[in-house]
Amino acid sequence: MSASDEGNAAAAGYAPHPYVGGRTAVLRALAAWRMRWPGAPRVIVLTGNPGSGRSRLLTGFLMMCDPGYRKQLPLDDLDPATVPPDLPAPAVPSPAGRTAAQLLWLISDHFGLNADHADDIFTELATREEPVTIVVPDVDQAGPVRAANEPVRVVQDVLKPLAATDTVQLLADVPRELAAELAGALPRGQVQIIDLDEAEWADPKGLVLHAETALTPEAGAPELPYTTDPSARRALAEAIAARADGNRLTVQLAVQSLLMQPDGFDPADASLLPGSVGEALDLHARRLGADPQTLRLLLAPLAFAEGEGLPVQLWGALANAVAGRDMSQDLADGMLLAAPFIQPVEASPDEDDDEDADEDGPAGEAADDSSAGADAGRTLLRLMHPGLAEEIRSALPDTRDAQTKIAMALLEAVPQQDWSKADPYIRDHLAAHTLDAGLLPQLLTDPGLFAHADPVTMRAAIEAVPLDQLGAPARTYLRTAPLLTRSQAPAELRAAFLESAFVEDGLAPYAEALHQLGFTLPWRTLWSVPLVGVRAVTTGSLPPQGGDGATADAAGGPDGTTAAQAPDGTAAQVPDGATPGSAQPGGPVPASGSAAPRPVAAFVVPEGTPGSRTVPRPDGDDSEGEGRALLLHDLLRPEYVDADPAQVQLPSEQAQTAAPFGLSRGADYLRVWARADQEVVAALLSDTPFTGADLSPDGVLVVATARGVTARQILATPPPATPTVPAQRTGTADSDASDGLEGDHS
Repeated sequence: MSASDEGNAAAAGYAPHPYVGGRTAVLRALAAWRMRWPGAPRVIVLTGNPGSGRSRLLTGFLMMCDPGYRKQLPLDDLDPATVPPDLPAPAVPSPAGRTAAQLLWLISDHFGLNADHADDIFTELATREEPVTIVVPDVDQAGPVRAANEPVRVVQDVLKPLAATDTVQLLADVPRELAAELAGALPRGQVQIIDLDEAEWADPKGLVLHAETALTPEAGAPELPYTTDPSARRALAEAIAARADGNRLTVQLAVQSLLMQPDGFDPADASLLPGSVGEALDLHARRLGADPQTLRLLLAPLAFAEGEGLPVQLWGALANAVAGRDMSQDLADGMLLAAPFIQPVEASPDEDDDEDADEDGPAGEAADDSSAGADAGRTLLRLMHPGLAEEIRSALPDTRDAQTKIAMALLEAVPQQDWSKADPYIRDHLAAHTLDAGLLPQLLTDPGLFAHADPVTMRAAIEAVPLDQLGAPARTYLRTAPLLTRSQAPAELRAAFLESAFVEDGLAPYAEALHQLGFTLPWRTLWSVPLVGVRAVTTGSLPPQGGDGATADAAGGPDGTTAAQAPDGTAAQVPDGATPGSAQPGGPVPASGSAAPRPVAAFVVPEGTPGSRTVPRPDGDDSEGEGRALLLHDLLRPEYVDADPAQVQLPSEQAQTAAPFGLSRGADYLRVWARADQEVVAALLSDTPFTGADLSPDGVLVVATARGVTARQILATPPPATPTVPAQRTGTADSDASDGLEGDHS
């Protein structure tokens, strides 16, 4: 098939595709691919220069693949070889704004795969009895952060494995620099590259038709001699298409420019017609008596805009920053100058969960509802085509310097450096701008920004920085980011998760800073120990010290129960050589000399854990297997406790019932609720399963995971309970009781 097929189709009397307006050769190739015609490749890689019309072509083809939309098309008038068979619509997972991992889980969800890991997706697709058809458009728009170069990861981590799966029929629209890499992974005959800028696939007549249609009054063009006279309109369309060298974006910009400002345009003067996207910008400016560089400087902030677009109110400040001078008058006078190249959009929140599918598994990842939709309802501005933005950026003498100026201007626009008052665009996308400027590591020291920024974009930006260039706070954020995105947590809950993560990583000042930023956090993290192998935790207390030691050792709890008698273990000591106050196993910490009982937490650990005391097996238990031991830790302070296991007193049933809070537990979540009104006051998620959890009567939540043990003081003030009859929780529990010494204290 070649460009000559266009002429053959026209000679046969076939109508052009009503949306594509040509591209007969390509449409024939795609139709043969869709019907799995003998000799047709299993994989097609569609590519071309920015503005070559790949997206429009793919959209037109997918119209004919959709059973519902086919009914609206004049299929009987089209070349039959360009019309795919009437089959179920192919899967069309869009990578626009998504990471490679998000795209993978979107595919998994579409086909209902039972996959726990990314590799499982390809394995399950490979075992399907019937082949599946997947069309992946706009790979060049992949990723929530432009500078993170997500299209490369999409090709490597998604498209290449899909192409290598024999049961997958794949059509992908990729940038030219990645097309050969994708096609090179397959044997000859299984793959075909269609480059829309090569002569074989050129469509000069379709380009003329595109320009001619745009010049008609029916398409919205004003009534001018060269729009109302068919012969003049045809001649102008041919001249525009000839100068555009096959680029549809150049044609579109040329037509929009002359129709928006027809004064000063002579259709007989070919020098007024652009030969490239850059010339379309410059010719438009000169025709309006403006400096082309001024137009480019006005549009530069939009060329660097992230997400859906740039808020109108930030445009002027960023234009001033890039230009290095006051552009306010240029902006006021230049709306007509910039209008052909700008597209206003109304920001909208994410409408479905798979818009932000989980990066780490099928649980689903979504941008949080406080950030991702914060722009909803207000007007944003963006350039009308990514190719236009690429042209403007590439023409700047120093793009990194321009991004640095933009980033500094955005930072200065944060009121009193209070991220809660920052424009949503700034807090969500500042990281992307600083990444492109090479300044992101310097930004990643502000816990307020970590909490307020959209975790999807923040995570993507940080992951693009080499790990050895990140400071400790940024590494903590990166470790916590999957939890932030999977939970769809609002800013306040993100702050709570980060507060605990900072304590876990030994960054207590950052955790404390989050308590000073106006958040109403559900807890304060008291301490955390990186202890491996903890099977269960429970809370209790040691009796006052200083009295008769033998009496204290033999004392039981208020209800006659001691830790040593409990079924899951006893108390523990720590090895010699530790220093007081240490949160790590390593030395004895004398018990407090205060007169009040000392709250403690007991960890059930494998026998032989440093500092632990072995739990004696019950009489008659001669079972094989690893024994158990207990390790004691102060409940309120970061220090281990050296005490006889028999001293530990467990809360009485009365104390548990009278406690203001209750605890419900699932595999990877915990809920703390107020007994008086059953309202949840704290919710905790984990990226690893809980191995133990307990809640003390005074509201200290102790949780063990594979990573270690952490204690959090619940900060919520419970409503008053009935003084004589403690309120009881109704309904069924979310899970079985805790595996602590005496079970769940809820």
